[in-house]
Amino acid sequence: MQLERVFAMSFATIYPLYVKKVESKGRTRAELDDVLRWLTGYDAQQLAKQIEREVDLRTFFKAAPRLHPKAKLITGTICGVKIEEIEDPLMKKIRWMDKLVDELAKGRPMAKVLRS
Repeated sequence: MQLERVFAMSFATIYPLYVKKVESKGRTRAELDDVLRWLTGYDAQQLAKQIEREVDLRTFFKAAPRLHPKAKLITGTICGVKIEEIEDPLMKKIRWMDKLVDELAKGRPMAKVLRS
């Protein structure tokens, strides 16, 4: 199944792609980490440990201390799919993360990215 392939992807593989994306648009790794920590509740050390352990996306979200309560406010389209219409809870979390990274890379102010 296609979803299982996505869920089995290593966060450590995806993270450098996110870094490259945001840095190529003038944003910083620190800002990316702030966004990822906001969404998942990881602190800096916990986030680094997830990368070091090369956990898959399923484990990354399952081990997350807490999803931010405002994560449900993340809407829009990512990869041609409306986030609000995604039924699988894990895929929705992955797409929330993708959407936040996209917003950061597009220069959106941090306050808006973090739904402040």
